[in-house]
Amino acid sequence: MNRSTLTEFKRKALSKPAVDKEYQSLSPAYALRKKLIALRQKAGLTQEQIAEVLHTKKSNISRLENANSVISPKLSTIEQYADAIGYDIEIKFKPKNHRTNRSIGRKKRAD
Repeated sequence: MNRSTLTEFKRKALSKPAVDKEYQSLSPAYALRKKLIALRQKAGLTQEQIAEVLHTKKSNISRLENANSVISPKLSTIEQYADAIGYDIEIKFKPKNHRTNRSIGRKKRAD
């Protein structure tokens, strides 16, 4: 029996619309947490050191960085974390590929 590679498994799973939709919805959270970890490591800091600076427990930092956490961090928490590792945050909005630019709340014209 041949085992599929992770790449093959992912490709097959994402070919299912429901799986792809869920994957896309989780992507920003995974990307954020991955970035937090990378920046902390680049700063040469441990979770314990960040926790000390932020006057919290290591377990809270671990939860913040955990890609499987169901808790969404507050923006103020991310700002404090970024400040502790020597960064400012910048938030960008970009249009979605699959939607047209429509104003929310705009009334539809009757044709």
